[in-house]
Amino acid sequence: MDTIWLDGAQWLAVLRIGLGLWWLESWRHKDRTAWFERGTGIAWAADVAAKHRWSAVRSGFDTVVAPRPKAMAHVVVYAELALGLGLVAGLLTPVALAGGLLLNVLYFTLMIHDWAEQGQNAMMALISAVALFGMSWQTWSLDDAIGLFR
Repeated sequence: MDTIWLDGAQWLAVLRIGLGLWWLESWRHKDRTAWFERGTGIAWAADVAAKHRWSAVRSGFDTVVAPRPKAMAHVVVYAELALGLGLVAGLLTPVALAGGLLLNVLYFTLMIHDWAEQGQNAMMALISAVALFGMSWQTWSLDDAIGLFR
């Protein structure tokens, strides 16, 4: 593979780190007081799910998220933080990439009718897939430094 400036594995690491920074920004800009104390994030998602045209999304939300809004708020917010840290540091990278891909697919499915968010979710999912199948943890990662996932 011919590349400019960096080699292919390094470019994949740049992509992985950039995705991690994107997750960290998603975490940073969340109003955690609103999410945790007032439940705004889950309330917004509940409103979206209630109007969703797919019954599987409505019933899935009602079964998994609605009964435990405070716990799910923490899961969402801290999952974004964990994904960001894991991808930037390259620690448990395949797990973080698969988890991020799953979270983006869930976000994409919930917000299937909100085109303002779909570009972000689609691009983050694509980057996750490329970084996962390109084994982006081979360079500039703690995984590589300690010999994980070789």
